[in-house]
Amino acid sequence: MVTADSAEEVDALTIGRRIRQLRTARGMTLEQLATEIDRAPSQVSMIETGKREPKLTQLQAIARALDTTIDQILAETPLDERSGMEIAVERAMKGQTFQALGIAPFRIAKTVPDEALRALLALHGEIERLRDERSATPEEARRANLELRHLMRNQDNHFADLEQKAAEILAAVRHPGGPLTQRTASDIAAHLGFTLHYAPDLPQSTRSVADLAHGRLYLSSRVPGKGDARTAVLQALSSRILGHSEPRSYAEFLRQRVETNYLTGALLMPEEHLVPVLKDAKQRRAISIEDLRDAYSVSYETAAHRFTNLATRHLDIPVHFLKVHESGTITKAYENDDVNFPTDRLGSIEGQMCCRKWTSRVVFDVEDRFNPYYQYTDTGNGTYWCTARVEPSSEGLHSVSVGVRFDDTKWFIGRDTPNRGVSKHSVEVCCRRAPAELEARWRDQAWPNVRTPRTLLATLPTGAFPGVDTTDVYEFLEAHAPA
Repeated sequence: MVTADSAEEVDALTIGRRIRQLRTARGMTLEQLATEIDRAPSQVSMIETGKREPKLTQLQAIARALDTTIDQILAETPLDERSGMEIAVERAMKGQTFQALGIAPFRIAKTVPDEALRALLALHGEIERLRDERSATPEEARRANLELRHLMRNQDNHFADLEQKAAEILAAVRHPGGPLTQRTASDIAAHLGFTLHYAPDLPQSTRSVADLAHGRLYLSSRVPGKGDARTAVLQALSSRILGHSEPRSYAEFLRQRVETNYLTGALLMPEEHLVPVLKDAKQRRAISIEDLRDAYSVSYETAAHRFTNLATRHLDIPVHFLKVHESGTITKAYENDDVNFPTDRLGSIEGQMCCRKWTSRVVFDVEDRFNPYYQYTDTGNGTYWCTARVEPSSEGLHSVSVGVRFDDTKWFIGRDTPNRGVSKHSVEVCCRRAPAELEARWRDQAWPNVRTPRTLLATLPTGAFPGVDTTDVYEFLEAHAPA
């Protein structure tokens, strides 16, 4: 945080360097300038080194002595690269990083090579970057996730600015409405100045790689059987549309991911076309996530996410969403219908164990994976109805479920399900503790070796592009760049 004092200190450094450069450019010594303005050389030296901010009358006298103007002395940019580096190093020496390392500030003499200053600045920048990465502790990550979830809840998971961007892009490529085709995805890429190239050697840590210098977007030519080529293209283009740059914090990293996924969904399932479809389904009391999935040729998770974007804003239906790993761990969650998800002491949902009685857990034990599973669940906050489906992922099976309050069940297909459950996860004995008889028999006779979830210890991944092996990326681009 820049304070008034630090701002004055920064200005004093810039002013001092500019005065010194103007003085030396005119072949004037420090003593000569001091004589011209009727001050001691030591006072002028303190002004030039930024240790003292000159008064207006002193600036006027210095400007006259140097045959220049006050405006030129107060200009924001330094006169040359050397001055800029000296100012940057002096600022760094007064910062927390140098102090924490016990490096005392020193005078930057003219004999210090430019290369030495560049090396100091590069090292300082790298240390600052590493400090930022390491500061993203699991607790900070959970706090950032919690803040983002509160934002999503406050606006019913609807981002009007992203919907508008999607509409503008679709209008620019004259999309007629309805499902987005692979050809339209290519048209969007062309509109943004990219050509698509498919490569078998795309770095494993990436879904796509954009060559900004040559306007090329590389994607894998090995699309998985359940993959969607459109999604990879649109996610890469969404980051460019939104002007994303290297995230400087976990919160920014998380927000960028949410924005990218949201805009991709808004392009695949345009609001202008989808809202009338949803309103018609509500009128017919036949809302179905499966029907949305099939109509727009997207994954069940994408259809479920998109429904949460529009359900409350356009249908006046509060809703909740859960993605649960087969281990029982909640990996994604959203709600604005007051369902009482399990939380940690900070209020974070992700990483908590989902109740064994909820639809999201029960669905793993259902043999029929072809049809959706529906269930009513009585909870401490009332009765909720959910529809869920199990889908494979790179980290195992996940269930994706969408739920509503009992009163809103009348709008959905599957409301006549006989499946019932009772969840009392707010009471410890519901499922977080084993039945008393089992616990008495096995508590002192068992010692499981826990498989620590990666997300428990994860922070913001290292590197200029979080989670990506940049060496692989740069070598890939070098190999594929046009001659």
